[in-house]
Amino acid sequence: MTVVYLTIDTEYSSALAAEPDAVSREENFRRMIAGDVAGGEAGIAYQMDVLERHGHRGAFFVDPMPALIWGVQAIADVVGPIVDRGHDVQLHCHPEWLDIAGDANPLGNRTGRNMRDFTLADQVEILTYARDTLIAAGAPAPVAFRAGNYGANDDTLRALARIGIAYDTSHCPGIAVSDCRIALGPEHRRPLRHCGVIEVPIGCIEAVNGDLRHGQLTALSLREMTAAIRHARDHDIASLTLVSHSFELLCRDRLRVNRILCRRFDRLCQAIETMRGVSVATYTSHPPQISKRTAPAPVLPHDSVRTTLRIAEQALSNALYS
Repeated sequence: MTVVYLTIDTEYSSALAAEPDAVSREENFRRMIAGDVAGGEAGIAYQMDVLERHGHRGAFFVDPMPALIWGVQAIADVVGPIVDRGHDVQLHCHPEWLDIAGDANPLGNRTGRNMRDFTLADQVEILTYARDTLIAAGAPAPVAFRAGNYGANDDTLRALARIGIAYDTSHCPGIAVSDCRIALGPEHRRPLRHCGVIEVPIGCIEAVNGDLRHGQLTALSLREMTAAIRHARDHDIASLTLVSHSFELLCRDRLRVNRILCRRFDRLCQAIETMRGVSVATYTSHPPQISKRTAPAPVLPHDSVRTTLRIAEQALSNALYS
């Protein structure tokens, strides 16, 4: 059985919260979390509806850092519905919220865009605050973490180990130049122990010229994702992690629903439901296991037809919804 982790980074926008053009917390929630925009609703409630319709549970990585300016209730409004509906809540963190936290910044005047911008001691403090805030907002104690922008380094993993979080999923082999500075390479595509935690890489496929492309809902077509899942199953790969966001089914301006992406997400969940030898799991129901195999996990080979069709669909999506 191959396990698919459908992970959804769930976050308010720090850009929408920053002066001089800041919107209210309620408006930020409406756009970034609820996705309650022109043409309907396509945020976390919609995502949970789709997941549940096909018998799945998602892993929602929730960022508690906005509590620095709005209080714990802002995070409870996110966590509550996810927990009530039986989905998984894990820890996410965008430290750029420290830039607008003012006197609430637990590090004083120290700020940065990514976790890797901070010392080990500062990362321990940030992650302790984030974990405790998530729990105060009504989530079970998290066991897994993903850094905002994938911007972790080895000290992030050491900090996670110190505060008792067993899994990290910030390593993204499919992005050649990213904010991640974890000392792992594109060949590290199976869960492995690194710096005191189990690192769970983001899934990927082979792209043009032997490069890799990451497993995100907006980066791969439905055809590519389903082919990647079948390939993982057929090659006895224990798990595959796919990424989305609470706002990802919206247009880039976060003001309209993107129907192409909504259909892609729905059909992905439907395809997995009917796929033999594949199931969707969470970090709570089925924690990732370290592979006994040392060879890099094989990836779905590049296919020019799939690539061409994806590019055509993206061009249509951009024309209609950019």
